[in-house]
Amino acid sequence: MGAVPSGEQYLKVTVQGTGKETVVVDRLTVRMAAKRAPLAWNDYAMGYPGVGCGGNVPTRSFTVALDAARPAVVPEAGHDDFPFKVSESDPEVYYIRADASAYDVSWYLELRWSSGGRSGTLAVDDRGRPFRTSGNNGRPAYEFPLGGDKWVPAGTTD
Repeated sequence: MGAVPSGEQYLKVTVQGTGKETVVVDRLTVRMAAKRAPLAWNDYAMGYPGVGCGGNVPTRSFTVALDAARPAVVPEAGHDDFPFKVSESDPEVYYIRADASAYDVSWYLELRWSSGGRSGTLAVDDRGRPFRTSGNNGRPAYEFPLGGDKWVPAGTTD
């Protein structure tokens, strides 16, 4: 429909080996495809990110400041940094919160891995295209309150 996440974008990346060998996830890096002036659109918010269940799969949380000169994947407080290990029977889930306030950013992640004598890099993107997140500073903001029946200016509900 042409929508672009505004202010924040949430990703859930599940990492799992394909065989019995342990795979070391060495790092996750941000690659910028484009950085432009933010979109001059209204900012609409609905629902709450991260609601759901995950069973007994270990999770790790990271942030990415897309406005930075060199955006990096940074562990949230209380979470470890790379490297991590996974296997077919021992997957992990990475939650990534990317934020932008001043730019419209096209970006993707690269996951660097190694296993035995093999290594490689996997692109984490939006079905072959970069993710896109636009800053929302100074933009008209609206929200659809839980249980509400219409859009209202952000911050006007309890």
